[in-house]
Amino acid sequence: MRAVRTGERAAGAAGLVVTDAPYPHAGENDVIVRVHAAGFTPGELNWPGTWTDRAGRDRAPSTLGHEVSGVVAELGYGTTGLTVGQRVFGLTDWTRDGTLAEYVAVEARNLAPLPATVSHLSAAALPISGLTAWQGLFDHGRLAVGQRVLIHGAGGGVGSLAIQLAHQAGAYVIATGRARDRAIATELGAHAFLDLDADQLAAAGQVDLVLDVIGGEVLAASAAQVRPGGTLVTIAAPPTVSPEGGRALFFIVEPDRHRLADLAHRVHEGRLRPLVSTVHPLDEAPHAYTAPRTAPGKPIIQVIEAEPEAEAGAAGA
Repeated sequence: MRAVRTGERAAGAAGLVVTDAPYPHAGENDVIVRVHAAGFTPGELNWPGTWTDRAGRDRAPSTLGHEVSGVVAELGYGTTGLTVGQRVFGLTDWTRDGTLAEYVAVEARNLAPLPATVSHLSAAALPISGLTAWQGLFDHGRLAVGQRVLIHGAGGGVGSLAIQLAHQAGAYVIATGRARDRAIATELGAHAFLDLDADQLAAAGQVDLVLDVIGGEVLAASAAQVRPGGTLVTIAAPPTVSPEGGRALFFIVEPDRHRLADLAHRVHEGRLRPLVSTVHPLDEAPHAYTAPRTAPGKPIIQVIEAEPEAEAGAAGA
């Protein structure tokens, strides 16, 4: 099968190649998914799991990508709850070969059924971004009705979904980003928007929760905006500052089959809209890792070209 592989950590994105790779093995409680669309995170080139397995042993060359939408092609021994031919999507293990391939082995517990009304392109943009947004806002941030939340990275995959989820939860949403992100942030439900190139972060006022995806100076400055008893949540790096009278925490997203199913149902009902910025075929995946962002949302790799009728019917989901 064809896959996007990397074998030399120091090479970075320049070391990515589209090449032949072994067909994956379905272990106990695994399924083999025929990949229709896949998502990726450029930062995974620096993640330890890209280069070593759970025992710390070198596993390069590695297949990249950890978000998948496709169809079950094969069931491993002991696998229950899914059937061959079923549409599924989900999040793969950090320390196993990933989704930028024609087939991938995934633990069944990390996959959720995909409604027929939701396109594979939309579904591939949902696992990491959707689970990160939910876990950051509600599991770690404890966001409640009537609270004020400051969401950084409004034009990205996490930020754009977090705006929608926070708005629907009854929070007052303040989003940040670049000037080009203002329109989409407002459309998705932000009550206020700050341009990080032109506005002062202090203009956000005091908030109950900050959800940060940027880190650095933005993360450090955000602590001052959290009111006593509030929370600063980041996925960028462990925070070195903490809000006065509040708490600061860093987390790594965890698979959650039931939450994935809930997010897909929201997309099906039109209550949640994953943003796909660009779509690239598998052969162009190495270029996609370094391509500049020109539109809001997440870049997606389309491994199998969908029938136009099917994708068009789910495009608004």
